[in-house]
Amino acid sequence: MKFAVLDFETTGSQPGDEIIQVGLVIIDQFEITDRYTSLVNPGISIPSSITTLTGITNEMVADAPSLDQVMSDMFPRLFDCVLVAHQAAFDLSFLQRGLTRTGYPPFSGRVLDTMDMLRILFPSISSLQLSMVAALFGIDHERPHQADSDAEVTALIWIHCLDRLLGLPLLTVQRLNQIFENGNTDLGWFLDEICLYKESVTSVDMDTNRYFRQFTLNVTDWGEEDELRSEYQVTEALGASFQAFQQGLKSALQQRFEVYEDRESQDQMILEVERSLEADQHLMIEAGTGTGKSLGYLIPAIYYGLKYEKKVVVSTHTINLQEQLRERDIPLLKEIFPVPFKAAVLKGRSHYLCLRKFETKLTTRDYENGREDPITAAQMVVWLSETEHGDEEEIHFGNKGAQFWYSVASDTDSCLNRMCPWYKKCFYHRARNDANTADVIITNHSLLFTDMKAENRLLPSYKHLVIDEAHHFEEVASKHLGIELHASAFYHSLLWLYKDNRSGQLPMLRFRLQKSDEAGERAAAWSQTIDGLFPKIISIKEDWERLSEALYELVSSKSDPSQSETSQYVLRLKPETLPSNWREMLIMEDNIYLNANELLRTLDKLLNELKEQQDGLGVQGLVTDLNGTVKELYAHRDALHFFMKMADEGYVYWVEAGTYAKAKSVQLNSVPTDVSGLLQQHFFETKDSIILTSATLSVNKSFQYSAEQLGLSIPEDEESGKLKTVQLPSPFNYREQALVVIPRNFPTIKGAGDPVFIEALINSLSDVALVTKGRMLVLCTSNRMLKLVHAGMKEKLSPHGITVLGQGVDSGNRSKLTRMFQDNKMCVLLGTSSFWEGVDIPGDALSCLAIIRLPFQPPNHPLVEAKCENIKKRNENPFMKFSVPQAVIRFKQGFGRLVRRASDKGIVIIYDTRVIETYYGKHFLYSLPGPKIEHMTCEQMLPRIEEWMGGA
Repeated sequence: MKFAVLDFETTGSQPGDEIIQVGLVIIDQFEITDRYTSLVNPGISIPSSITTLTGITNEMVADAPSLDQVMSDMFPRLFDCVLVAHQAAFDLSFLQRGLTRTGYPPFSGRVLDTMDMLRILFPSISSLQLSMVAALFGIDHERPHQADSDAEVTALIWIHCLDRLLGLPLLTVQRLNQIFENGNTDLGWFLDEICLYKESVTSVDMDTNRYFRQFTLNVTDWGEEDELRSEYQVTEALGASFQAFQQGLKSALQQRFEVYEDRESQDQMILEVERSLEADQHLMIEAGTGTGKSLGYLIPAIYYGLKYEKKVVVSTHTINLQEQLRERDIPLLKEIFPVPFKAAVLKGRSHYLCLRKFETKLTTRDYENGREDPITAAQMVVWLSETEHGDEEEIHFGNKGAQFWYSVASDTDSCLNRMCPWYKKCFYHRARNDANTADVIITNHSLLFTDMKAENRLLPSYKHLVIDEAHHFEEVASKHLGIELHASAFYHSLLWLYKDNRSGQLPMLRFRLQKSDEAGERAAAWSQTIDGLFPKIISIKEDWERLSEALYELVSSKSDPSQSETSQYVLRLKPETLPSNWREMLIMEDNIYLNANELLRTLDKLLNELKEQQDGLGVQGLVTDLNGTVKELYAHRDALHFFMKMADEGYVYWVEAGTYAKAKSVQLNSVPTDVSGLLQQHFFETKDSIILTSATLSVNKSFQYSAEQLGLSIPEDEESGKLKTVQLPSPFNYREQALVVIPRNFPTIKGAGDPVFIEALINSLSDVALVTKGRMLVLCTSNRMLKLVHAGMKEKLSPHGITVLGQGVDSGNRSKLTRMFQDNKMCVLLGTSSFWEGVDIPGDALSCLAIIRLPFQPPNHPLVEAKCENIKKRNENPFMKFSVPQAVIRFKQGFGRLVRRASDKGIVIIYDTRVIETYYGKHFLYSLPGPKIEHMTCEQMLPRIEEWMGGA
């Protein structure tokens, strides 16, 4: 099979644009046999943005061949080839237009896209950008955005894809072929050809791979693990004292790393955590960037667990940190620990694939999203031959991938447990089994609260808990102990039941019962019951559509999305000030509630009857899935009822909606205003020792705010009390590494889009960016301001070759933006909420951090408003008691983005003069870890920055 790999550079992507360069590479039998490249005179001027991107100027194409000449050179080379391109639709459209305009027939051969093949064959690739993929495969991409270089790189990537495809187990290739058969697509044809070839040269080798139910897997049955260690081993290895043990680990680390930094604050943290575990004491410990926090709690936690044969649970806020502990810290400790230990990662159930559901989806070819779903299914078939965890974090989906995953994710309600043919291969039950046999379990805050709500049936019993990223613990508690209902979730559950007469769980059940010989006479009665449910489902669906539309009208008419950080409509509802049409909405909810009751009662009765006969009827899987949907509908019905009645005064109620998806984006929230009592009851009073750690737990060198949020009180004698607080010294020399600059005569902002402030900001940031040559992260507190500043800075900095990236403008994906920022030598990145923490950009990529506004939460956010009302009732000042401390913690997180290593040096500019002009401003500056702080006029700022950076 011959392949023609094609790439064009053009004056733009619109139909009227012209080709300016062509690159063509011919592959035959896995080898490059021919190359063709040429500049093309487009007959029009090349836009400056295209010249910046490609490096191709008007002068370079002035004497280049015409399109006519280039097409006559290319046309014979395409004969008998399969066309391959990266984002093939773009190149194909320009090829067809070029051929027809110059009198040639359009290309009529097969067309394949490297992006499709990369997604299928390398399911964990996080970016499909050509340069990123090239770097991953170790291919030099010398001149990105030049057609000859891009075509060459695409050809080498295509050869990688062919190698990978032919190297897959035969069964996997057959599965891929089945997914695309009958689709009449070029991709389907290609996989069919590969499959025929594979079948002619290989057979299924039962010893090379693991197979089950016509899938290639990378796992054996769980529960077959060998004994890890003996008691004698543990006693011998742990030694006489913890100090001696710790010294031994240090020596092992020094041997393991050529450059080993002895960190005093990490040593102190290790000892404090070990003391607290031994003394059954709770500990709040603030450890700044560079402390090595993860090892600071993992070493004593694993030691304690091994010594006393007790499980220790470690909880993080983000899945990212969970993965970092799994991939980086635990393997390191396993290398240096003198005794073997077992660590397990356990996430929420929906993170794991349900193999039974996936098998059913492929067997029934249940693909909703035309072209996207088969590609996602194919990705997952390849991924199954590699994965040991079955965790969605390992796979990177396309647009509709999340929707596909939702339909095949593991869940409690539709689980067959031991009755499932996949039970011993099941990823979720494997993770549960691993957690049950582990010494340390790594989970996340969300699952801790899900476990609490499930009466501790998810996590194994534990009395010792480490909470990392603890400044989020109370906020996650509020979210998880509240009740939320998404309009689309309710709507989708109804669609699962009944979409139309042919699709949906009920029509499928009816069809299976009528086909079953076992059902006999009862099939007619059951079918009649099912038929009687359809009008009820349609009625609930219509009422819910009407109610969600009414709620959308309400929230969109009374809320300004530009005021919220997420650009969402947000409206708090209070029982005493309800809108005039609330009675009509209550009537709609009553109808939904009554109809849902009848529907669910009938379904419960039907399912109970079927459960007794399900094996003989062959509807076991369907009955289980239907049972899951019924439980979902019960939860949706109750969440809606609780929200509309607003009977519990301890809750705050609000509606949110997006500005695009209208009624389908409506979300109803009912959240407890104060969760400290629940945290006390379920955690701090029942666990022997809880370690809370974060880089930001203190405000003004005091832990009072964080302790109060969690319902804890700091005793006078901390050594002997139940709670101890420790603030560790920073391992960095902030006085030498960070300069904080405050331009004292900078304009004060008057309203969100204040033109005077915005103009001054664009000018100042652009001037600083020229001095620092980009390398700047700008932290904003609103999307609206980010977009205004982004546009202004782009205009000013583009002529100087400095790229300006904006969150939500260039991409919404934080890790993708961070990577683009790090890869681009001269770049400014503007970010909002998610960039204030958890972003790690060490080294030269980041030298300047600009904080535009102090990160106060919008005072009109319903939960903030309700918390402040509660504080007022206690005759305290909500601004000083709640708003300031919360903003200080976020501010400290933002500041922490700058210095990530001992060798980093840079500047922080604070454009909000409230830090020096108000009585509360000092709380922000005093909470920082000792950088050099100077305020000066705007005119003095640039020379001072140049001077500071000159010493970098």
